[in-house]
Amino acid sequence: MRRWRRWIRCPTPGGPTIGVLLSNLGTPDGTDYWSVRRYLAEFLSDRRVIEAPRLLWFFILNALILTTRPQRKGKDYATIWSHDRNESPLKTITRSRAEQLQQSIRDGLLGDTRANVIVDWGMRYGNPSLKAAVERLVARGCERILFVPLYPQYSAATSATACDKLFEVLASMRRQPALRAATPYYDEDTYIEAIADSLDERLFGTGFEPDVIVASFHGMPLSTRIAGDPYYAQCHKTADLLRTRLRLPRERLIVTFQSRFGRAEWLKPYTDETIKALAANGARRIAVITPGFTADCLETIEEIGQENAQYFFDGGGEAFARIDCLNDSSRGMRVIEAVVRHELGGWI
Repeated sequence: MRRWRRWIRCPTPGGPTIGVLLSNLGTPDGTDYWSVRRYLAEFLSDRRVIEAPRLLWFFILNALILTTRPQRKGKDYATIWSHDRNESPLKTITRSRAEQLQQSIRDGLLGDTRANVIVDWGMRYGNPSLKAAVERLVARGCERILFVPLYPQYSAATSATACDKLFEVLASMRRQPALRAATPYYDEDTYIEAIADSLDERLFGTGFEPDVIVASFHGMPLSTRIAGDPYYAQCHKTADLLRTRLRLPRERLIVTFQSRFGRAEWLKPYTDETIKALAANGARRIAVITPGFTADCLETIEEIGQENAQYFFDGGGEAFARIDCLNDSSRGMRVIEAVVRHELGGWI
């Protein structure tokens, strides 16, 4: 594994203006039917996300899914929505990360460099868009852009489609900035340590020792793994490193996959079925971590913290701890800072 704990050498005065663009999946603009429908239409029309025959999927999406699903998902979003900011936690956290990263750079994160580094952020789906973010960076003189999709594990449906969208934006520009995309960091020491320390701290606060720790990653159709997507293997590598770091046997920290929909087979074991089975088989205290998510969102707060917690309690479970994502905590920021520091090493 690479080690990030190093400083970037000092460049000569008058260095380049470099943009750092953080990207997350996205969020609807509101919880109402039309806001959620617009978001889902963009998300579920992505060929990287839904690898199905286009004509068939067009009918299913428009005639079935977009007529009913927006209302249901809108109600789910309403349970986690920030009414003060009128936005989802994912947007709040991603903005905060960009602001904190910019301050860290001003405070010397990159060493004594004369390069001007500007941080911005955008979403693959919804607002603020990647297009708007790139336009802002270029308008501020950025000749180079480091693109950082906030996904520890690589998947065509996450990292690749984010890059696709950015390439689409650049394709419309006559004078393009140079582009570099950050590599996945699923096995990096800083990331593994941050997840493990966050888990230790949270469990210390709960006052109970879990019988099992469930590492729940976002699900993908099984067909993506068969087609060669490395996501499944990278998720298991993350879990293996966490077990080593926490000194746990395999049966005490297990891997599952959540958020499936449709009738096709997805990566197994499924989170909801596993949690029900744990309760049925006598587990009384469990903790759930979501190492594939860098920021809390609908899938972690509502799906894990509410829906799956209820499955566990209904089955006889007594204690359930949902471990927060790293979010914009000091640990979370150290991970992103390490990624940026490493990737910018060859540029400044």
